[in-house]
Amino acid sequence: MRDQILLTRAKQMRTAQTPIEQRMWIALRAKRFAGAKFRRQVVIGRYIVDFACRLPRMVVVEVDGDMHGAQSAYDARRTVELERRRYRVLRFTNHEVGANFEGVMTTIANALGLPLSPALSPEGEREKKGESP
Repeated sequence: MRDQILLTRAKQMRTAQTPIEQRMWIALRAKRFAGAKFRRQVVIGRYIVDFACRLPRMVVVEVDGDMHGAQSAYDARRTVELERRRYRVLRFTNHEVGANFEGVMTTIANALGLPLSPALSPEGEREKKGESP
């Protein structure tokens, strides 16, 4: 029953992404980011993480909004549990992602041990292929 509740909640979260989460997902999805396969709103144990990559390395990327400042003990417990499951947890604030997107992407690439691919625009593949929107 708990698993079904988590899966339903993860699905709801996928459809209600914040603008910052959307920006991250555009950069990480479809193996665009250094060839790594990311998924979003992934259930791991009893938690739902924002973004997870299992290959080439197990990395979780969390984007924390303003409410996370008040729940640091909960976030610490989550991190311990995810690390116990052999994930490396990278936690960024909305402000960090918005103000230093390239730096955030570089940190993720370093955690994956991969070279950073050229960033795609919010328009995605169209611009990469040289097509106009």
